[in-house]
Amino acid sequence: MSLPEWLNGDDKDGDVPFSAAEILERCDILATHSSRVGAIERSYLTAEHARTNWTVGEWMAQAGLEPWQDAAGNQRGTLAGPRDDSPVLLLGSHLDTVPGAGRYDGILGTLMAIAVVGRLEAKGVRLPFGIEVLGFADEEGTRFGRTLLGSCAVAGAWQDSWWELRDAQGISLRTAFEAFGLDPARIEEAALPRERVLGYLEAHIEQGPLLEDADRALGVVTGIMGARRFDLTMVGEAGHAGGMPYGRRRDALLGASEVVTVIETLARDHGAIGTVGRMQAYPGAANVIPGRAEFSLDLRAETDELRDRVWDLIQEQAAKVAAARNLDFQAVERHDAEATVVGERLAEAIRAGIAATGDTAPLELLSKAGHDAMAIASLTDYAMLFIRCGGGISHHKDESVIEADVALALDAFEAAVLDLARTF
Repeated sequence: MSLPEWLNGDDKDGDVPFSAAEILERCDILATHSSRVGAIERSYLTAEHARTNWTVGEWMAQAGLEPWQDAAGNQRGTLAGPRDDSPVLLLGSHLDTVPGAGRYDGILGTLMAIAVVGRLEAKGVRLPFGIEVLGFADEEGTRFGRTLLGSCAVAGAWQDSWWELRDAQGISLRTAFEAFGLDPARIEEAALPRERVLGYLEAHIEQGPLLEDADRALGVVTGIMGARRFDLTMVGEAGHAGGMPYGRRRDALLGASEVVTVIETLARDHGAIGTVGRMQAYPGAANVIPGRAEFSLDLRAETDELRDRVWDLIQEQAAKVAAARNLDFQAVERHDAEATVVGERLAEAIRAGIAATGDTAPLELLSKAGHDAMAIASLTDYAMLFIRCGGGISHHKDESVIEADVALALDAFEAAVLDLARTF
């Protein structure tokens, strides 16, 4: 299909800037913006966050975007549309990391969004809408324990109760905001008006092995699993490891361990995903029966109904374990994200973009990992492009991608934007 005249552009010398190689080099640069020596950790409202925003802002400006930091600390870049009231297409991902992270989760998608704008600008393409690239500041929730803070602010879903969240040093989110140079009273200024937003596209590594197993570079996301996170506690009674008979022990760690196996069994049997990623016994001495065990639960499922049903079953079985061992079971919910499905028109643009690279029947994947698109879904429709990652490994230093795959993804993402422009 030939392009309309306003999409033809003027790429006189045929050079295509913002290559996959350049994107990967920039991922390496951002990997140095870390609070840890020999590992990557970049959390919200830190010196590393500020340095990253400045660096990414420079790259946004080189691509023809107007860079700016919003009231929530997100790094944004704006490409104006043909009119003052033109709708805006959102592109982006996140710039923060988990502790001991890889260098591509979130970062690759943000840099690809910038590169797409740079390529279109270099070719002289005139779009019928504006573009805003978003480098979300806090998707992972590493510092304050609440995920999607940056994208929730953009979606207008910020909650005042979050101001009292505290990090491991006891610093409140409000205090950290002010120390970073942000004004908590202006947080609403980060939100986008719903009527101006055309949709949101995000490119992201798969964080799973399905594309690699299928020998495919790219995939289309159909939706994102709903997730809930809990802090769980078993309370018993500490005692001497030698002196206390088995029949009188109230071993909190044994009770918690039973619940961990219950979580795996129930999640697998019902088609959900349950993960205990953290457990700590107290008082923590080798010769003391644990009187308290604290552990986490990350529970995900394709539908919120299934996720919640499995949680009810877990609670029921945990209560039985506690009763049998004369323990007290406690649960505090820390996170709740609804399952979402993609907007079909936007997903069709992603399919068309992948087809333009030669894969005419793209693999469709449900995202089991959470993304900023979950928060943006309350503002506008979204769609996602998945990129193969080595071994499906993510949230780990061995996270890897192939330059050829990134090149295909960049072409596909650019083609998806153009597909939306054709039918605007």
